[in-house]
Amino acid sequence: MADGTKDDPWVLKTAPGTSEYRMWREPEADTPALVCQVGSTTLRYHLRAIGDLEGWLMQQGDWVALGAADEQKTAAEGSVEAWGRDDANPVGGWYGLRKGYRGRFGMYLPPLLEELGVAELTHDPRNNRIRARTP
Repeated sequence: MADGTKDDPWVLKTAPGTSEYRMWREPEADTPALVCQVGSTTLRYHLRAIGDLEGWLMQQGDWVALGAADEQKTAAEGSVEAWGRDDANPVGGWYGLRKGYRGRFGMYLPPLLEELGVAELTHDPRNNRIRARTP
């Protein structure tokens, strides 16, 4: 497995397996960040999103829809995407750090949790779901 650094990023695929992207940690940033490079687009999320999402999935206790959506679109209620922008989550709102590019949390975080071995993810053409792995 990669180290999750800029020099050795995680190389991931979206849940349907249709797009490849890279992610790495930047703990030294002003706001510690998880960087997601999708082609020429760079998305940044709070680094704590990894542990926070894992904890939330454990609380859910079952499969949860990913619900990936751009920042300007409404996220499906109860989905990972909706939680990633909800005022009641641990950061009090958006996990995305770059205005205009704060969405797609439900697209890019779940495959990382699967890669890290803390979650299971479905890999269907559409409507994928995730759940925490039980110890």
